[in-house]
Amino acid sequence: MNLVKKIGLCTVALMLAMSFVSPVEAQDKEIELKKIAAEQHRAPFGGPGIGAGIGAGLVIIGAAFGFGRIGGSALESMARQPETAGRVQTAMIIIGALLEGATFFALIICIQLAGKA
Repeated sequence: MNLVKKIGLCTVALMLAMSFVSPVEAQDKEIELKKIAAEQHRAPFGGPGIGAGIGAGLVIIGAAFGFGRIGGSALESMARQPETAGRVQTAMIIIGALLEGATFFALIICIQLAGKA
């Protein structure tokens, strides 16, 4: 019976030691895997850089569409009522400046996202 108790105690001690050692080894492996993943994400065309490029492209497309609509509507308005051309032109310039400011703000955000890649 004494031998059975010793084997049981050794088994319990081994199980306790393994329960403390395995999380530490897992943390080391997890840190190594994170380092490897971080090195792989430093590719020039990967991660947030792709999203930032797509976002910048969508911003430019939206701004071009907005400027086209502003210009087209202003010219149509001036053609219908030439006496209001001065006021329409002033409003068109103000709206264009606001649209340009929003476009630059969106592009800066996209550039900052690309910098974090």
